[in-house]
Amino acid sequence: MNRDERRPGLLIIPVFIGNRGCPQRCVFCRDNSDEDSLTGKDPGNAIGGIVRAYLDAAGSRKKSCVQIAFYGGNFTGLDRAQQYELLSLAAGYVDAGIVQSLRISTRPDAISRKEIEFLRGFPVRTVEIGVQSMSDDVLTRSRRGHTADDVRRAVALLKENGFQVGIHLMAGLPAESRESFLESVDRAIDLRPDTVRIHPTLVFRDTELADLYRRGTYRPLSLDEAVDVCTEALIRFEKAGIPVVRLGLQPSTVVETSLVAGPYHPAFRSLVEGKVFLALASRLLTSAVPSKGEAVFLVSPPDGSFFRGLNNRNIAKLQALAAPAKVVVKEERGQKRGSLKLLAGGEIYSSDRFSNYTTGHSI
Repeated sequence: MNRDERRPGLLIIPVFIGNRGCPQRCVFCRDNSDEDSLTGKDPGNAIGGIVRAYLDAAGSRKKSCVQIAFYGGNFTGLDRAQQYELLSLAAGYVDAGIVQSLRISTRPDAISRKEIEFLRGFPVRTVEIGVQSMSDDVLTRSRRGHTADDVRRAVALLKENGFQVGIHLMAGLPAESRESFLESVDRAIDLRPDTVRIHPTLVFRDTELADLYRRGTYRPLSLDEAVDVCTEALIRFEKAGIPVVRLGLQPSTVVETSLVAGPYHPAFRSLVEGKVFLALASRLLTSAVPSKGEAVFLVSPPDGSFFRGLNNRNIAKLQALAAPAKVVVKEERGQKRGSLKLLAGGEIYSSDRFSNYTTGHSI
């Protein structure tokens, strides 16, 4: 089941079109137009099979909104006949009441008033844009073929016409520093998108980036560097009220068999969320300084696994800080997500990720 969107009750059914519609290949992109896409298939049967598989997997779990999403390429770069065929087939499921709306992914320079007028003839609710960076230098080095101004224009045009807008950002692109990536984050916040997806740049075989990596002219982020910078990006977007609906690439056979180098982790979001909670908890322990008994942390149930960290690594670090007190974790219904309370020495200490978290806090 696709978990790109974290909104309860939303099910996204992804239909991949490979690199179809893209005017050129970016340095990080493989030519996967024939891989996991509709190429060479009957689109009607292919879409029908995908829809049935996802709805069967959802089973009896009620979903308030189901969307068919065309992912993987530049949808509005397809010729008009192809767009019409795919949108018409998907719209049939909306007409039948099986699906509530459609979403597409595209490039910022492939959005125009004419294209928007065409999309408005179908139940397209959401348009996701491959932004990747708001730095023109980084975009040029990555061979994106568009500018930051193209992004601003496309987002404004889509929002003006009532579409929900999602944007994609990549961390660790060629010529990008930690500072320039976070500047892109701030410029993206200025656009007020409805959602954001972030993933660190990975090196895949059969790409220009793989050649640069082998020649030693490109160094991908380490996993620790990627977690650190994406943690800062997550906090900035959340403080601005913009949900980050995905961190890291979704695990797949294609990703795992084509990866050459880079900070890939199948539970990348868990690493980022764990870093946030570890810093919060460490700060509270410093304030509380429990000397004996228990240091009881209260978290929202959905945050429990993030707080503990992968393989309980956070608990081990917190136990060392709290000694001789014993660290105890309790999941409290009704507690606000992202918040943390500490009961120690008869006192209650509280914090949340929005007001008291600093990524530079040393643990």
